[in-house]
Amino acid sequence: MRHFITLLDITAEEARHILNRAAIIKRMLREGKEHKPLAGKTLGMIFDKASTRTRVSFEVGMFQLGGHALFLHSSDTQLGRGEPIEDAARVLSRMLDGIVIRTYGHDMVQRFAAHSLVPVINALTDLTHPCQILADVFTFEEHRGSIQGKTVAWIGDGNNMAHSWINGSVSFGYKLNIACPEGYSPDLKLLAAARELGADVTLSDDPLLAARDADLVTTDVWASMGQEEEQRIREKAFAGYQVDKNVMLQAQPDALFMHCLPAHRDQEVAADVIDGAQSVVWDEAENRLHAQKALLEFLLA
Repeated sequence: MRHFITLLDITAEEARHILNRAAIIKRMLREGKEHKPLAGKTLGMIFDKASTRTRVSFEVGMFQLGGHALFLHSSDTQLGRGEPIEDAARVLSRMLDGIVIRTYGHDMVQRFAAHSLVPVINALTDLTHPCQILADVFTFEEHRGSIQGKTVAWIGDGNNMAHSWINGSVSFGYKLNIACPEGYSPDLKLLAAARELGADVTLSDDPLLAARDADLVTTDVWASMGQEEEQRIREKAFAGYQVDKNVMLQAQPDALFMHCLPAHRDQEVAADVIDGAQSVVWDEAENRLHAQKALLEFLLA
């Protein structure tokens, strides 16, 4: 029984297996071939944070794999009334075959997993977003082949996505250049731990330097869910960190642009970049479905 709390909960070989399976599963879906290895299984989905892509991709994915997904907003369960996380984990894991959690505190998912009898998947916490990285690497490799040895530029907040790109350098072998304004760098403990495992990560405060010769440029919103009160402060801090044409010109001529969405055009990314020829954000969004189906198959089948 395995959990998927961060990307480092699976080996590099297992991560590669999941992406290979995602390609096969996606092709089977396009060809109209049924693939239902999770028939009779049920996935519980506990969400504290609003969601579009995460909820739809897990629900549709579980249905296409022959199983059933049960959406549980914390406000509609006893968790929202103060039931201990440990008790909820003990109860729900006796009824479900797998559990997906999208929440704020990373420790909530860790505590839940520690008392669960079934696999627990982190569908986003304030610390990491590992499911998104599976989809992003899968998308890059669909367009450009293996990401190993390539250069990824992360520009913006040192947030959960930046942390997951850091961990991804361990799993997939790419070089990562991160550019963040002062005070918004990634968690240094997480970075140090990833470097000990082989992550190749460079930190700077210069977006143009980070993007130089990159094969992929990616970013995220300046204020994530729960940070709305900081919006104006963050807009000032990140004013020079928009991914625009000038940033993309520093990258390789065939560099791709990604954003995990939702995006704010002409804030973290210029409209002509996210809607331009180098952007693969719509493929990236769709591939959440295929990558997570492969992950579900790996954990539950």
